[in-house]
Amino acid sequence: MNDASPWIDPELVAAGQLLQSKGLVAPDRTVASLTEVRAAQEKIGAFLGEGSEPLKVERALTLPGPHGQVPCHLYLPDGVERPPLLVYAHGGGFMQGSVPSWHHMLRDLVRQSGVAALSVEYQLSPEVKFPVAFEEMLAMTKLAAREGSSWGIDPARLAVGGDSAGANLAAATALAMRDAGETAVKFQLLIYGVFSTDSESPSWQQFGRGAGLSQTQVRWIWETYLEDPGQMKDWRAAPILADLNGLAPAHLIVGSLDPLQDDSSNMAAALKAAGVPCSLTVYQGINHGFIRYGRLIGTARRAIADCAAALKAAFAR
Repeated sequence: MNDASPWIDPELVAAGQLLQSKGLVAPDRTVASLTEVRAAQEKIGAFLGEGSEPLKVERALTLPGPHGQVPCHLYLPDGVERPPLLVYAHGGGFMQGSVPSWHHMLRDLVRQSGVAALSVEYQLSPEVKFPVAFEEMLAMTKLAAREGSSWGIDPARLAVGGDSAGANLAAATALAMRDAGETAVKFQLLIYGVFSTDSESPSWQQFGRGAGLSQTQVRWIWETYLEDPGQMKDWRAAPILADLNGLAPAHLIVGSLDPLQDDSSNMAAALKAAGVPCSLTVYQGINHGFIRYGRLIGTARRAIADCAAALKAAFAR
């Protein structure tokens, strides 16, 4: 990190200006009410997904979980018999976001990769606390390994993935599946994930005061998500603290302006040190949360294509 002014993708600037002109601005989650924050994010998601064409086969599922029924959405790629399945957790700081707001992004990913996706509507904080969201993500992954054949997918070829808080849940799920002796998870797709509870790293110092995600916000997120501060050292909240040996290969992506950049680079380094095949792509001039902006930003479209290629390659072996 350095103090020079970083290059910002002009399309990112234009996207921000367009959203602002339409009144689609997310309020500061530390000041606004949770209802206001969630409603604003849903409006942004709906705008970003305008014109998204459903796949020929999509199914809304309600599946049994450890804390009640879990709504999920299944996306099947066209013309692929028994495809692999990506079990996916959306982002939103554990306290916002929804399956519908990620429809367009996952449809693009499924179309380009030939890999099915199961998007998990895990319960949000503060209505529930850690580790409920993790336990629901894990339960859906185990269910896919047991019953996925009835959904039309290959239950022996699973990936876990997510963005931001969802990548945290995915990484922790991969660890728990390994610890349980489950072998179905073959790949991890980790999109600008939060893998530690450290908000003082160099990338946080450089980029944690601007738009998108701030140090103040992430500290509030942890306070909202966790029952007590001692859980900040729990590997299910901070997967980078776990023994990473024997995990499935991983592909990580992050923007060069993301305060979580160090989380991704440190996680990639830790995975490689543990002997886990791993790739990391840093997209220049882009900040946190860009993966859903394919309608407006070319780098987001390229990132989806890169993630799709990584998934396709993982299951071609």
